[in-house]
Formats: sequence, structure tokens, C-alpha cells
Amino acid sequence: MTDVPLARTSPALPLRHRVPVLRWLSAPDQGPLEYGRRLWLKLVLAAIFITLYAPIAILVAFSFNDSRRNIVWQGFTTKYYGIAWRNDSLVEAFVNSLAIAVMCTLIATVIGAMTALLLWRFRFPGKAATEGFMALPIVIPEICMGVALLVFFSRMGRWMATFESGPIAWWNELFSVWPLTLSAITAGHVAFSFPFVAVVVRARMAGFNRELEEASRDLGASEWQTFWNVIFPFMKPGLIAGALLAFTLSLDDFVITFFTSGPDTVTFPVKVYSLVRRGVSPDVNAASTVLIVITLFATILAMRILRPDKGKAL
Repeated sequence: MTDVPLARTSPALPLRHRVPVLRWLSAPDQGPLEYGRRLWLKLVLAAIFITLYAPIAILVAFSFNDSRRNIVWQGFTTKYYGIAWRNDSLVEAFVNSLAIAVMCTLIATVIGAMTALLLWRFRFPGKAATEGFMALPIVIPEICMGVALLVFFSRMGRWMATFESGPIAWWNELFSVWPLTLSAITAGHVAFSFPFVAVVVRARMAGFNRELEEASRDLGASEWQTFWNVIFPFMKPGLIAGALLAFTLSLDDFVITFFTSGPDTVTFPVKVYSLVRRGVSPDVNAASTVLIVITLFATILAMRILRPDKGKAL
């Protein structure tokens, strides 16, 4: 009885070599972690970016459309930018949104930075509860916060009305001046946006080397000098990113503004909402395009500030 030689078994080919579609989507010379060179991932990213930015591109394009109905492209024109500029109510709402966003950014950045430094540097009883409580505006639905602020300011208005002729009458006269009439909306936006600033700054400070602070104190620097010359330069990218986030959140907020604004204080999102119920007109697209340009300019400016200095790197 002769021995029959066993047939050599070749190792099974990978799945991407056996399936033609997978072999086309992934080149064989790519490493396992080189995801950026895979064609299927590029197609997925392209589809995502088209889905996200195609509506914005269409809005900007149709702001130059020479058609009142704004459905079919009929020609290029810039007259609707002039119409939007001459619309006093739309310009007032736009200026109100910018004023609220600027005030909210300044206040929320200061409060958020102080909160982040407190939670990063100190240990105290109830710190975990404080961190969880600070994250509530991020977690809870925005409609709930809008209703809560509406009830709060309604109660405050009744309390202030009982002292109109009393010793705090100057308070009512002070807040009758623009832009202090937007204080309720600004307070609501600050309460909503400062936790985002605190989270960004806290994440930035997590990578800080505490030995640099100790070395500065050992060399004779005061507490303020140590903060300004050592801590603040390291914290500045987080501050800029948090301020930009607060500015963007305040500029396009609708729900909280809708519940905290009065009849004489209308912001741009609320005004646009009241206009689009009758149909989207080209002047609304023009005003929205200006808002997009302002946001894009702020983003580019922040990126230039955050860009590392090549001269210092050398």
C-alpha cells in the first residue's frame, strides 16, 4: 500500500481579494491604518460634505437669483442685497443678533474660563456634583431651558414692577436704553453657552504641566504674573475656541431667544422664522449670506490666531 502525498493547501485569500468590489475600493499596497487612502472612505466623506454644505451653497447662490419666487434660476443680480439693506426691521434684527452675540461671547468666555480654572485647579466638597450641574445646559433639551427662562424672567418682571416707583426706579431707566433692552436674551444665551466654554478650556488645561507654574513661583513671580505669563498663554487657544463656539451658538439660537425676547426685541433667527412662513424670499437669502460670511470670517480669524508661529518654532 503506497502512501498518497497530501495536497498542499494554499492559505485563504483575504476577503478584499476574493470580492471584486472590495478589491476595487481598497488598493493592496495600503497598510491597515492608512484609512485616508481608501477610496470608499473618500466617497463616504464626499457624500457627507455634500449633504452638509450643499444647502448652504444653494442658499448663497439663490441670493443672487433674479427671481422673486426664488424657485428657478433666472439670472444673476445683486439687487436683493440692497433690498435687504433697506429693510429696517431685518437690519434691526440682524444688529440685535450681533450685539447679543458679542455681549454673550465676552461674558460667557470670562465665566467659562473662571469655571474651568476652578474645576481644574482646586479640590472641594461637591466638585463632582458641581461638574454635573454645570453640564445641565448642554444635556437638557433647549426647549426646557427656554420655558424655564421664560418663567424666571416673568417672575422677575413682576417683582421689579412692584418697585417701579421705589428706590430702584433708576434700574428700569437704565435698562430702557439699547442694547440693555436685550439683557434678558443675553442672560439666557450666557446661561446656555458658558458651559461649552468651560468644557473646551477645561480640556485644554488638562494637558498643562503644573511644574511650569511651580517653577515660575520659585523664581519669584507673583500669582498674577504666573497666571498672565505662564497659564494664560497655554489657555489662550482654548479661550479662542470657546469664545468662537459661544459666538456661533448665540448668533444662530432660536428656541431660547423665542421664549426670552419681547415684542420690541427681535433677533435675526426669529425674524427669519416669521418671514419664511410666507415663503423664502431672495432678500432673506441675502441677509443669511451676510451672516454666513461673518461667521466664516470669524472662523478664519480664529484659525489664524491659533496657528503656531513658525518663527518661534524654529
